[in-house]
Amino acid sequence: MNQFKRYAKNPILTVHDLPEEAGYYILNPGAVKYNGEYLLLVDVFHREGGIVLWLARSRNGVDFTFDPEPVKWPAPDGSDGGWVENGAYDPRITRIGDDFIILYGSHNNRLGTRIGIVKTRDFIHFEHVATASEINNRNGALFPDLFDGRYCRLERPFGGGEQSPCDMWMSFSRDLVYWGEGRPFMDARPGHWDGLKLGAGAPPIRIAEGYLEIYHGVSCSCDGSIYALFACIVDAKEPWRILARSKAPLLFPEMPYEKDGRVANVVFTCNAILEEDDTVRIYYGAADSCIGFAEMPLARIIAACREEYRYMPNCSR
Repeated sequence: MNQFKRYAKNPILTVHDLPEEAGYYILNPGAVKYNGEYLLLVDVFHREGGIVLWLARSRNGVDFTFDPEPVKWPAPDGSDGGWVENGAYDPRITRIGDDFIILYGSHNNRLGTRIGIVKTRDFIHFEHVATASEINNRNGALFPDLFDGRYCRLERPFGGGEQSPCDMWMSFSRDLVYWGEGRPFMDARPGHWDGLKLGAGAPPIRIAEGYLEIYHGVSCSCDGSIYALFACIVDAKEPWRILARSKAPLLFPEMPYEKDGRVANVVFTCNAILEEDDTVRIYYGAADSCIGFAEMPLARIIAACREEYRYMPNCSR
């Protein structure tokens, strides 16, 4: 079966690994290899209130240590119409040239969520770039290349609550500030494990076939939602063209730490790292409470995107 293989000692990070028991939950890190280290930029539900981003570091990609303090995250500078950011979460990191560009959920307690954009070159100093104007838009993930001089991002606009159907879109920008040319990208598939809604997971990865996107899909169970991970391959020149798409989940919440937590039945990634041996590794949020590690050969992910679908019914009554 084509699925991600979990690390035997999962979860690799829990709230108890934070300095001085600083938080209640940790989840959904962005991840990147930088300067000989694996870096995780982790969502932390802080004891003092709100969500902060906190760096964890590792030389071997398994044993992580949190920095002593959260990241000094740059607040919106007033150029975004006076948008007040009450929390930052779900960072997705894309390297373009010398810049690491981070798209994240910029949350306002009264108005909702916009896609925020921050960049860094050293993961010490972070610079605010913009907060997109669209309210109730999240899951922003930036392609690592430009298309006709334009940045391209995946996004997930939504109009209702957590149980509302949502599809994935994409939009373009020449400066990372003003975004337009929005178009539908991928639809939820009724009756499948991604039948309710879906959204970008990792920033797309450049591969020989085009770009690989690992995304989350949501189905509706008898007593809530189930978040699983899927993959698709899109065209190298026309990224809105989907060439292949996995039919069955590549990671499904099955382990106790994925099924029980702040939000039950969730595996959710904001990252994917392609290693030199063509293994894809992910660091994923489990039940919105802790972080797991899993990996899978790239060739098997591509094969999963191309295999025929074997029907697996949802729970419905």
